[in-house]
Amino acid sequence: MDKPKPFSSEEMTERLQAQYTEIAQLAGGLAHEVKNPLSTIRLNMELLGEEIEELPDSAQKNRSIKRIETVRRETLRLEELLNEFLNYTRAHHLELFTANVNRELHEAVEFIRPQTSALGAEIIEYYAPDVPTIRLDKRSFHRMILNLLLNAAQAMPEGGQIVVRTRQHAGDVVIDLIDTGVGMEEETIRKMFEPFYSTKLGGTGLGLPIVRRIVEGHGGRIAVQSELGRGTQFSLSFPALPQLGAEEKSEPIVLPAAPSVSKKGAKNARKKHGSA
Repeated sequence: MDKPKPFSSEEMTERLQAQYTEIAQLAGGLAHEVKNPLSTIRLNMELLGEEIEELPDSAQKNRSIKRIETVRRETLRLEELLNEFLNYTRAHHLELFTANVNRELHEAVEFIRPQTSALGAEIIEYYAPDVPTIRLDKRSFHRMILNLLLNAAQAMPEGGQIVVRTRQHAGDVVIDLIDTGVGMEEETIRKMFEPFYSTKLGGTGLGLPIVRRIVEGHGGRIAVQSELGRGTQFSLSFPALPQLGAEEKSEPIVLPAAPSVSKKGAKNARKKHGSA
């Protein structure tokens, strides 16, 4: 009897990809099935809490309200975790279109700026005017940038600066996000892209794994440099589209050049603008 022919590397990759897709679909379906009754439980606990509030004051009433609030809070946390998990399983299902990376970045920055300003973070934009266009999924791209900018702002408890810039390097369009935050330890840098690993209280541990999957889904790469007490830089590299003429390059967005990143400058900016 002839021995079965071994799989080629291409066939093995295809089989593993098919198995992964099947598992991701099953996991996504299971998450949906769990999410729906969780929402119902949370809603009913809120209604029950409203009914108990109308009862006469008593020690039993206060205990019941606290227990209901605990259940409501935990179901909400589980819903958020399931939403993040669903985003993780969908991160490779992208619809890519040719886009102006400078414009997309600027839109994301303007959207998140009020939130980062409230945290004492000043965002400084510097976009190279001649970067080529890239192919991206706008919704996923914005989610990725917003996640990274919010993480950067939260890493600066005393405020600071976040520099957002674009550049070209070795045929790629590179986005740099640089903060003056607390930095990360080596162990955190090694594990930060592992699902469910988090150093934030209440974090799902899926934010950065989703970011990595989105970058890879665009055919790109992500690199991280960080130093404790000095800050962190994320560099996202995406393949540039072939340029047939100058008209296909990203249109320039007129912004001031990025100054040197310093916490002192950020504190002065917060005083000037009255940020918290």
